[in-house]
Amino acid sequence: MLDRFTGMQVFARVVAQGSFSGAARSLGLSQTMVTKHIAALESRLGISLFHRSTRRLSLTEPGRLFLIRGQKILADLEDMEQEVSAENQEPRGILRLNAPVSFAIRHVGPILPQFSLRHPLVTVELGLDDRRIDPITEGWDLTLRIGRMPSSALRSRRLAQVDFVVCAAPSYLEECGTPHTVAALQNHRCLGYTLGDEISSARWSFGLNGERTVPVSGPMHANNGDVLREAAIAGQGIIYQPTFIVSEELKSGRLVALSLDMPTMTGPELHAVYAPTPHVPLKIRAMIDFLVEQYGPVPPWTL
Repeated sequence: MLDRFTGMQVFARVVAQGSFSGAARSLGLSQTMVTKHIAALESRLGISLFHRSTRRLSLTEPGRLFLIRGQKILADLEDMEQEVSAENQEPRGILRLNAPVSFAIRHVGPILPQFSLRHPLVTVELGLDDRRIDPITEGWDLTLRIGRMPSSALRSRRLAQVDFVVCAAPSYLEECGTPHTVAALQNHRCLGYTLGDEISSARWSFGLNGERTVPVSGPMHANNGDVLREAAIAGQGIIYQPTFIVSEELKSGRLVALSLDMPTMTGPELHAVYAPTPHVPLKIRAMIDFLVEQYGPVPPWTL
């Protein structure tokens, strides 16, 4: 009889990886053994955990509920092992961390070596994704998200403030002139972020609470801030981006901040988001404490 805790771990990893083969590689098992664990779980429970198709694997509703309860059990088991271990003060294990693409490239990846030196028994698996992640159903221990946190069952901790700036390359300003009012932006090439709400590819909001909105347009839009930054540096247009994406370019003069007649919106906050458990695993607490130390009290991307 296959061990049910191992089966639960295999199931959670299949969900996280999105496939049986990915879970097998991640766990160091054969795909046949992964399939046997899932089949044993489904047989014991009398349900189907997945909708299976040739293109994708998705959870059934019973599978989603089993994942939520199962992850809590696995987290409790890990906590129990750490509490009774003689080395219970040392964080250990795999920490699955997810963060927005541009932010992770500039401000997560570069500091992870310091975390590894401090906590050598923790292996960090970093995922980059700009969409809103549900750490429970997608198997992430910790996610970093920028924006106002909606009410939910998830726990979160504020890490830092994120401010925005409107800027352009000196070459663009020499060619097209420098706008001094938000209304003047309608007559300029503006490069928009397609995943934004108040600051999008079609409109930019100004004022501390976004009370003034102006329509914008330009020759290019993208769902990634790094791409927009490089286009702006090349003189293609004006961008409205978080300072963590453009701070180095503003300091070097490759981009110039514009002084307009209204302030940019009050920046959203960076949060660490994780599943609610009675005892937060040491590896998660260690990473959150490390990020608080690295990003506060004054974030490194502050101008």
